[in-house]
Amino acid sequence: MATIELDVRFLEPPGPFERTVEALDHVGAGDELVLLIQREPRPLYQMLRSSGYVYRAEIQPDGGYRISIRLAGDPPAFPG
Repeated sequence: MATIELDVRFLEPPGPFERTVEALDHVGAGDELVLLIQREPRPLYQMLRSSGYVYRAEIQPDGGYRISIRLAGDPPAFPG
């Protein structure tokens, strides 16, 4: 089990999406990818759902987002 943190704040599109997709190749069973991004990545959400991932998005005090991503069905599930 590993936590991979990826900070893509302030990269120009499509950089954040591309870097996230590359990082997902390294997410295995029990791993979590934590994505830090300055705006809500709505197109990413659809891709995650259709590719077998679950996610939890949290707005940060600075207005950015912290998105935790795991493989669907991978315990432990996100609380709440």
